[in-house]
Amino acid sequence: MNEIPWWKNSVVYQVYPKSFNDSNGDGIGDLNGITEKLDYLADLGVDVLWLNPIYRSPQVDNGYDISNYRDIEPQLGTMADFEQLLHAAHDRQLKIILDLVVNHTSDQHPWFKAAKSSVSNKYHDYYIWKKPVDNHVPNNWGSSFGGSAWAYEKDLGEYYLHLFARQQPDLNWKNPKVRQEVYELMRFWLDKGVDGFRMDVISLISKDPAYPDGPLIQGKVYGSYYAGAANGPKVHNYLQEMHEQVLSHYDIMTVGETPHTTAEQAQLYTAANRHELDMVFHFDHMHLDYGKYGKFSTNRFKLVDLKAVLARWETTLAQVDGWNSLYWSNHDQPRPVTRFGDEGQYRIRSAKMLGTVLHMLQGTPFIFEGEELGLKNVRFDHLNQYNDLETKNIFSELTNQHHESPEAAMEAIYLHSRDNARTPMPWDGSQKGGFTTGKPWLELNPDHQQINAEKDLADSDGVYHYYQRLIKLRHEEPLVTTGDFELLAPDDPDLFIYLRRGKNETLLVAGNFSESQRRWPLPDALQNKQVTTLISNVPIAKRVGKIITLPPFASVVYKLQ
Repeated sequence: MNEIPWWKNSVVYQVYPKSFNDSNGDGIGDLNGITEKLDYLADLGVDVLWLNPIYRSPQVDNGYDISNYRDIEPQLGTMADFEQLLHAAHDRQLKIILDLVVNHTSDQHPWFKAAKSSVSNKYHDYYIWKKPVDNHVPNNWGSSFGGSAWAYEKDLGEYYLHLFARQQPDLNWKNPKVRQEVYELMRFWLDKGVDGFRMDVISLISKDPAYPDGPLIQGKVYGSYYAGAANGPKVHNYLQEMHEQVLSHYDIMTVGETPHTTAEQAQLYTAANRHELDMVFHFDHMHLDYGKYGKFSTNRFKLVDLKAVLARWETTLAQVDGWNSLYWSNHDQPRPVTRFGDEGQYRIRSAKMLGTVLHMLQGTPFIFEGEELGLKNVRFDHLNQYNDLETKNIFSELTNQHHESPEAAMEAIYLHSRDNARTPMPWDGSQKGGFTTGKPWLELNPDHQQINAEKDLADSDGVYHYYQRLIKLRHEEPLVTTGDFELLAPDDPDLFIYLRRGKNETLLVAGNFSESQRRWPLPDALQNKQVTTLISNVPIAKRVGKIITLPPFASVVYKLQ
């Protein structure tokens, strides 16, 4: 039997550096601040830290616009600070993976500055340029952050493509020199000792050479670029080349962010015998509460749909020995207790329940900073309290283009702004939350006096200590990694129940997503088994008869033999 790769047994903790911990009082989290909190993370029991971009950047998109891939953003520290962090993490058996952002660069990157100086410059072909078509843009694609995805350079008489902000021009992966530049910068960091990469929007690096118009969806003025840019014709060739030339030479983990990728398409990225990526982030469960304007909606997800999505990904990737990444939230998503649980009376219990049903699935779980404390969304009163580019653009779009009231726009922003995940980490209940001694770059959630790390750690029944037990269970119980997945009660609107089957043992995982107590009859085949309760978020029956009783937002993991 082949040895299981280390990343299959790992739990990843995502650190958003600007918001984690500020060591020097300038109001911005930094690398030394992360180093200061490594014991907190090691005690939690996680194995890997994923850092959002730490490279030099003008910070138009919070570091996803990179002007120098081999230098540290000065707001975050120095290369010496990073090397100290890496060594200190490794001393605690914590691995570190970096964000690899190579679909686009900053417009301040030397490559792009040279590229727009002349069409004959050798760097011009590092980016995607098109002549006007009938005196207008090459196609109808819209940028993810609003407006057209094409920007005109008058001196050149050409447009360049930017799927994101105008200051984030897309790289031309058809150019083999671009690909070699990317592989070189990857080796630079891997040779320093980093343990892998999370690859930003990696499914977008190969565009349809016809650049077809995209469909008009979600009330947008511009067409969606996904049909022409996601999972393009050469993306798998590029990733296989990357694996052969770089990834295969290091003992690392890779996870690709792959928007608009189906489970069947993900088989191609993750199948072990294809030698591309270890796992991918999909968005199917993130889209379940979308409305007519896309993500900025007040819709509530339906559990039946959520179970169907997660089950489909579990079973589809298992067919090809692929591997899932498991997440409720990240730096682009709202807080799970608000979105999927209950941020009121049952906040703590629902935070634990959500952790349970996610961490017992097959795949590598990702915890976003503060999730282990049960943090909830922030309700700012004014638009100027938000920092996020996408949030500011959507307010204008909703109120001016769609004629929604400012109140309706702010409610959608409260539920879905990326700044929900970016408010500074509340380490204690002091005025600045123990995050900084200066003025925080983004206001803390006003509830941080009630919900913070110091308070939660002091509570033996807190969310942090429950996550410790959950992670320990994942490490100690092989079935969590190796067991086959089987969804039960797919049509139940409140209960998420599934099995993880091994040869002689089975795990039964159950979570109640409702405010009502629910009783569920155990199938005959699961009755009369020897039962061990491995973990539960409420006191629960040690013996299982013919019925499982789950209080509101309760969860339990039983081992059946």
